[in-house]
Parts: sequence; structure tokens; C-alpha cells
Amino acid sequence: MKYRAQMTKKTSVIAVANHKGGCGKTTTVVNLSAELAKMGLSVLVIDLDPQANASLHIGKKHPSEVPVTCAELLLSEVEKLPQSIDDDTNIDGVSLIYGSLALGKTEDELKDDVPRPSEELRDKIKHLHGIYDVILIDCPPSLKLLTSNALAAATHLIIPIESGSQYGMYGVTDLMKLVEKIKRINPELELIGALLIRHDERQTVCKLIEASAKDQIGKLIDVRIPTSTKVNQSAIAQMSLHALDRTSKVSREFRRLAEVIAKQLNLVEGVDQA
Repeated sequence: MKYRAQMTKKTSVIAVANHKGGCGKTTTVVNLSAELAKMGLSVLVIDLDPQANASLHIGKKHPSEVPVTCAELLLSEVEKLPQSIDDDTNIDGVSLIYGSLALGKTEDELKDDVPRPSEELRDKIKHLHGIYDVILIDCPPSLKLLTSNALAAATHLIIPIESGSQYGMYGVTDLMKLVEKIKRINPELELIGALLIRHDERQTVCKLIEASAKDQIGKLIDVRIPTSTKVNQSAIAQMSLHALDRTSKVSREFRRLAEVIAKQLNLVEGVDQA
């Protein structure tokens, strides 16, 4: 299927959040951004994780070489916003605001020095609305201030769940409580749903996690991302799964995820069969 972006540009800001580590947040952000860009959409990735794995994957520079990362942007005036955006990345059509180890310290400074510490990112990126079709925010494995900033700035939320782990749902109740709290300052935040990662429908644990996610989160995205060694291969090669092997099952599922989200958010119009 071929697509074209809608003529009227309304920016969707999608936070990918779950405070459990290793559940596929960065993998989702990287490959969803690549697939949306393949549809002809303009995409920006904001890396809010101090580990900066999305930046190491997408970016051509090391975060330590970047003068204005998310850390500096959050603590500066909005005039630094253009300096923070890098359009020359490893994925065509995807721009990047780098993450940084300094984000850990930034979180403390926001809490101590800023009147509305959860709203700094929203105040900065509101100036990008109408410029990008989609902004994807890679959140840290934490429910602290950085994740609160992402949720306060977002129009939509995806919650990756590690389906293949018996601990996949650990702490999700706390995340949902934070979402409800943030809705007091961002009532427009809409849950797209839980995204099952490393899912194998033959395994009992995956079936149990799927049922639990539906019960606790309420909405499941109708896509299942399977386990694949190609995920690590693509990260090492600093390529999207599409670029590495577009025929692999995991690549096809990320393509389907992009199609589902683009249609749900009215980002594209189908044109004709390719």
C-alpha cells in the first residue's frame, strides 16, 4: 500500500513509556520512526533516556559530542530548540534530539529550579507543532520527572510490554496512576494501547501477559512483535529493521504497527496498492 501524508499537518506526539527496563521502548521508537518516515511522514525522535540508546542507534554522533541535547534543552530558553535538532541521522526522514547521561542531573535541577517542572518539555516542543507529522519520545525506565515531562507533552501513549517475561506487567499499575495524575495538566493525553513485545502465542506466559495487559491497561494494539536476533543486529549496525531485512517477520510487524497507528491518528491516506 502506498500512502501520502494528510495535507493539513497536525502533529501527533507519541510517548513510548514503561518504567520496566528492557521491555522494548527504544526498539519501538527506532523502528516505528523508520516505518512512519517510509510513509512520507516527517518524524522527530526525542531521546529522554539518560542511557541514550535511541541516540546511539539513530544518531551519527556520540551524545557526548552534541552541544545541545535534551539535557541542555530542558534547562534552557526555547531559543536553543533549533540547535538541539539534528536532521542528519542514520534513518532517512527521521530527525533527532539527542539524549545524554546529563539527563539524570537535569531531572534534579528541574525539580529544584523550575516552577512547573513537569511541563518544560511541553513548553519547548509546542513550537514544533505543525512542523513535524509525528514526534516520538523515548522515555527512561523510570516514573520520575523525565517520564512526567514526556507524558505532559504527549498527545498519545504507547506502553510496550515484554510479553515473554513473567515480570512483564511488573509495576504497570503505578504507571497507569502516573498517567491519570498527568491528565490533570494534559487532559488530551490518549492511550493508543499496550504493545506486546517478544510475543510468542504458543507460550503460556505470553498468553497470561496478554490477558493481564488487557485487564490492567484496557487497550491492546492489534500487533504482536516477535522475538528476533535481528533486533540486536540492527542496533549494532545502526540501521532500522526495515533497512536490515525488510522481509523478516519482526520488520513486517513494525511496518504493520506503523500502518495501524498512522491510520488511527489520521496521519496518512491510502492511495493504491504498490
